[in-house]
Amino acid sequence: MANLWYKNAIVYCVDVKSFMDANGDGTGDFVGLADRLDHLERLGVTCIWLNPFYPSPRRDNGYDISDYYGIDPALGTLGDFVEFIEAAKDRGMRVIVDLVVNHTSDQHPWFQASRADPNSPYRDWYVWRDEKPDNITDGIVFPGVQKATWTYDRTAKAWYMHRFYKFQPDLNTANPAVRQEILKIMGFWLALGVSGFRVDAVPFLIEPRGVLTDKPVVDPHAMLTEIHDFLSWRKAEAILLAEANISYEEAPDYFAAGDRMTMVFDFVGNQQLFLSLARKTAAPLRRSLAARPDPQGMGQWAVFLRNHDELNLGNLTEQEREQCFAAFGPDPDMQIYDRGLRRRLASMFDGDETRLKMAFSLLLALPGTPVIWYGDEIGMGEDLALPEREAVRTPMQWSPGHNGGFSEAPKDELVRPAIDSGKFGYHHINAAMQTQHRNSFFHAIADMVSARRSSPEIGWGGVDIVDVGDDELLVLSSHWRGNRVITAHNFAGTPKSFHLADEGIEELMPMLTDSPTGPIKGDGEISLSAFGYCWLRCNGERR
Repeated sequence: MANLWYKNAIVYCVDVKSFMDANGDGTGDFVGLADRLDHLERLGVTCIWLNPFYPSPRRDNGYDISDYYGIDPALGTLGDFVEFIEAAKDRGMRVIVDLVVNHTSDQHPWFQASRADPNSPYRDWYVWRDEKPDNITDGIVFPGVQKATWTYDRTAKAWYMHRFYKFQPDLNTANPAVRQEILKIMGFWLALGVSGFRVDAVPFLIEPRGVLTDKPVVDPHAMLTEIHDFLSWRKAEAILLAEANISYEEAPDYFAAGDRMTMVFDFVGNQQLFLSLARKTAAPLRRSLAARPDPQGMGQWAVFLRNHDELNLGNLTEQEREQCFAAFGPDPDMQIYDRGLRRRLASMFDGDETRLKMAFSLLLALPGTPVIWYGDEIGMGEDLALPEREAVRTPMQWSPGHNGGFSEAPKDELVRPAIDSGKFGYHHINAAMQTQHRNSFFHAIADMVSARRSSPEIGWGGVDIVDVGDDELLVLSSHWRGNRVITAHNFAGTPKSFHLADEGIEELMPMLTDSPTGPIKGDGEISLSAFGYCWLRCNGERR
């Protein structure tokens, strides 16, 4: 049987530069990350997802890569990376890394060779046009910041395509040599011990590169099969986690029952989740879960609250998006790209731990694999003085000391400023203070993670949406191998109660709840406080 470890994993996303600085130069590094693995172990993390750590001009947080086979010198060496991998392995944690091959930096030697000589073998590694393409503003990803998707290069005397910023020219993935290089990159990092890849911008990666002028010749999704097959041959247990903001109708083409992408982020469900939180009703999320297709086979959805980018609400209607903006980011400076919010989870709830705990409990109860953004487990906020998405990438707050314990460097030499003032400053919000107190937010989240890890029914099994006659409640029944877990969440600001109509349940044993209680009879009343939650294991079921 295949090792489907990701089915019951807890994924923790880390920006190495912002996590822990071991050598005092102001930038986080792999030595510092390895030194802080005890924190992740205490939280219950089983898989670490690393944002880009490769050599880069860092004009887009490292997603503009200039060398796929190295480590940014400020973050350490390949030796430091391998030592970190071994330290994570010692704690039972796997590591996945970002595979960013839709584009490179314009400083990458491949692009420099491509633009310098039309006869270079690297010319066809990128997408060039001699004449100015029509509609060069179509398909802009970053409205208000990005100006076009094609840019004229004076050296090449031609136009090159870039779905993202102009300093990130798109690779021509229709070129067999480029696709072979992508497999080589994957093989290199697999050999160094990673357990898979979070694949960046998948819909753009597989986009037929002549899409603006030519008709596609082959099924673009075939590239995903090619990548998956290589991964399976090289390291059978490794995974592919797709960043793909796609509709549910498109999902089967990406999953192919796990024979293409192992996991896909559920962007549709994430946006409906925040609409539910904004409206204080479970109805939008319930409808989304009911419509979400089963990945089939070995596939799995990845679920999340926040990540390293903006909270993308682009799939909502304008009215729905405005409701979310009003609830979580009413100031225009909190909004970005005409579609999202550049805020962290805790600040969106203004530090209200009751609602934050309910949101985390909900994340861990949803069918799929949960992904957590670093710092959210202690309730960190954002720095809106930083540009664009940098606001949510501030240094991890370890202690109330200098720079929040992130670095011994002078304040003005940090890779990003540490948040040192306000209710979310490191003097008030930090890991040291919270780990010392059993009733802290961190320990509440760690307890939830423990409950999730002891409930394989949620990750492995099927799920039923239980109708309890109240739109403000979401009740899910997850079942696997004859066992069942019931989770209930109250989206309303008033207490609620309900009964389960299933007469086959003899007793419900609380696993996790915001209001301590003893065993409940199967037909007994289940009470939830305002914005409350409970997880119940079914005992003595009669079938």
